[in-house]
Amino acid sequence: MGAKVTPGAPHASRESLQREMSDTGLSPTWWSNGPGDTYGAHEHGYHKVLYCFTGSIVFHTDEGDIAMKAGDRLDLDEGTRHSATVGPEGVVCAESPR
Repeated sequence: MGAKVTPGAPHASRESLQREMSDTGLSPTWWSNGPGDTYGAHEHGYHKVLYCFTGSIVFHTDEGDIAMKAGDRLDLDEGTRHSATVGPEGVVCAESPR
């Protein structure tokens, strides 16, 4: 179990990211949080794909911290325990089970 981040360039628009995800069989859900917001430790019963659209967020896993900025993709294996802290400018993300 684990997590892998793939650095990327920011997307030009929500529509372009939505299309990219849909073209690869993903059904994205969008969410956002304000600066400094946190998510407590939890895990999912599915593989999660998450793109950071704007802002930044740090995911905390047993393997270490994963810092994400706009354009980055996170693949989170099923059952990987994680928490998160939103960066100083807030964050907008799109995620989907895979």
